[in-house]
Amino acid sequence: MTQNGTGIRKSITTANKKISIEEYLAKVGTFSDNDYGKLVRKQFQDIEGASELAMLAAPTAEELQQLKRAVAIMTPAEKENADVLSDEQVAKIASDARVDPASLAIFINGYAIHCKRVS
Repeated sequence: MTQNGTGIRKSITTANKKISIEEYLAKVGTFSDNDYGKLVRKQFQDIEGASELAMLAAPTAEELQQLKRAVAIMTPAEKENADVLSDEQVAKIASDARVDPASLAIFINGYAIHCKRVS
């Protein structure tokens, strides 16, 4: 921090900047298919072995590829406003990208929550 206060103001402004959907995707992919990610997913498994709730913390390689495909086909306007997309818009993107609509909805909702929490 600087004594004149500009450092504080700059850090507050930077902290409140909304990250892009691509930056969020990179953040979500941090623990994809590594040992830590597998441990996280195991902790969230239901009795059938599914762990959708852990997808945002540690997606599988397949889930991450689907999310990348969906984000890649989004229009610039959809990317800019990804935190406020309607359910219908998310379903259309999932259909166009040929990805699991539930996984994309979880990802988009996670991004929206992240944006609201930061701003």
